Formats: sequence, C-alpha cells, structure tokens
Amino acid sequence: MDDDQLLRYSRHILLPEFGIQGQQKILKSHALIIGAGGLGAPVCMYLAASGIGKITISDGDHVDLTNLQRQIVHFTQDIGKQKVLSAKETLKMLNPSTVVKAIPNRVNQTSIMELVEETDIVIDCSDNFQTRHNINKACVKLGKPLVSGAAIKFEGQISVFDNRVHDSPCYECLYPENGDFEETRCAVMGVFSPIVGIIGAIQALETLKTLAKVGSTMLGKLLLFNGLTSDWQTLNLHKDPKCKICSADAKN
Repeated sequence: MDDDQLLRYSRHILLPEFGIQGQQKILKSHALIIGAGGLGAPVCMYLAASGIGKITISDGDHVDLTNLQRQIVHFTQDIGKQKVLSAKETLKMLNPSTVVKAIPNRVNQTSIMELVEETDIVIDCSDNFQTRHNINKACVKLGKPLVSGAAIKFEGQISVFDNRVHDSPCYECLYPENGDFEETRCAVMGVFSPIVGIIGAIQALETLKTLAKVGSTMLGKLLLFNGLTSDWQTLNLHKDPKCKICSADAKN
C-alpha cells in the first residue's frame, strides 16, 4: 500500500482483528454484485469505500423516479440512465481506485456462470427467485461464496452460503426451487427505505469479513430483521442431504 492508501484505510488498519493484512486482501479482491437497486446501492458503496479492488455490477434496469426513495447510489439527475452506469459514476467519485465493470443486462443461467467464474465472491441483491436460484447454482458449481440478502415492506434477511465449507447449506436448501413460496416485490408491496440500507450494509459487512477472513460470518445462519419492532432473530440452517444442487449425489 502507498501512503495515500495507508491514510484512506487507516481506520481499518487500526483494527487489530483486521489490520494491514485484512486491508491488503480487500484491495486484491473482486466482488460480483447482482442488482444495482435498494440492496445493491449500499453494498457497492461500502465495498468501494472500503477499498475493494474490483466490482462487477449487473442490472438491466434504468433509474426511475420511484427508485430514489431508497436506492442511494443514484441521484435525481440520473433518472433515465442505466442503473449500472449511474452506479459506476458514483463509485468513481467515491473511490477512483476501485475498478468498476458495469454489465447493463439481467443475468441468465448462461451469463451468470461466466461472471461468477471470474470473481472472488458474489453478492445477491436481486429481486426474484429465478435469478437467486441461478446465482446459487453457479456459486455451488464454481465453489464461490455467496452473500444473500432480501428486503420487503419492513422486513429483511441475510445469509452466507459457501459450498467450499463442509456441511454448508446452499440457497436451494433454504428455498427449494420447486417449493411453494410466494414471490413479492417492492413495486407491489412497498419497502421502507432504511430497511434496504440496513440489510445491504450487513451484506457488505459479511462480504468484507469473508474476504478478509476475520470474525464469524452468517454461514449456516439466517438473520431476520423486523423493522416495525426493531427485533432481530437468528435461525440455524442445515444442509439438505437430498438437495438437488449441493448434496453429494447432485455433484456426482
């Protein structure tokens, strides 16, 4: 690190659990963020501010007036721009040293494999089950850690999945693709703006801890937050021995 980096990241370096070694790991890391909306906005800003070496961010949407209530990486003058390009401009101002690759498309089962393969960690900030399952399949197959978050109305959840760790569950273990789960989106149900900030900030926290290998992550746990009551709940997750994605039979 040069003198400017030592000064910029000095508050990280002062942390005995993190220090120079932790910061150097972050500087050399590449994160893939799927979604540049409510969750993706705080995630990409905290990762860039923290000095991550490269961010690839994928989203096919354009900035809309209704986004500005919660998607803090975008500004009024960005209305009409592609979200990934708007986010890239903001991140460049925040930290010019972070390389940002903008993918102005929604990921599909083919493209996600290519994107995941070239990254160190994946942060799922998407808003639909199909994308989440495609991301999970790619992460399991390629052995990449996945930080998953979701938020709707006044509620949010976070978990970390890492198939490199023995007996770690995957997203499929929690939400089977053929399960009977109701898909709800904020465009229909609404979402309280600080909720996505809280969940996105914790996703960034879990990402940095995973990359720097400090502390304990949410691996094998599901953290639930109720914004109306300000209550937190942690559930233990277990690997499904019959999971069609991560079980021993599925891999063979």
